Amino acid sequence: MRKPLSLVLALLFLLFAALQYNDPDPQIWIPIYSFAAIACLMAYTGAGRPWFFILMALGYSFAAYYQWPPRFEGFLFSELGMRSVFIEMARESGGLAICAVGMLVLAWLVNRTATRQSRYRNRLRNKY
Repeated sequence: MRKPLSLVLALLFLLFAALQYNDPDPQIWIPIYSFAAIACLMAYTGAGRPWFFILMALGYSFAAYYQWPPRFEGFLFSELGMRSVFIEMARESGGLAICAVGMLVLAWLVNRTATRQSRYRNRLRNKY
C-alpha cells in the first residue's frame, strides 16, 4: 500500500505545484509542494525514515497554522479568482495542511513497512 499511495500523493503534490504557476508568489509555493512530492518519491523508494516524514509534517503543520487568515472567509471553490486575501490565505493554509496529513500517512506507512521487514528478518534468524 505504501508504493501506490506514495505515487498518488507525489502526483497530487506535483499538480499542486503546477497550479501555482499563476500565483502571485510561485517562487514560494512551487518549492513547498515540490518538496512534498520529493518526499513521496522517497517513501516510494524506501529512502525515507518515519522521523523524516514526521518532521516534514510538523513543518507543514506549523506553516499551515502560521498561514491561517486572521479572518476566515471560506475557501470559495466556486470561483477561481481571488475575491479576498483572506480566502487566498485559507487556501494556502489548506494546501499546507494537506501536505502535513500526507507526510503523516507516509510516516505511518514507512514505519509499518520497516516493522514488517524487521519481523521477517527476525523470523529468518530464529529459523536458522
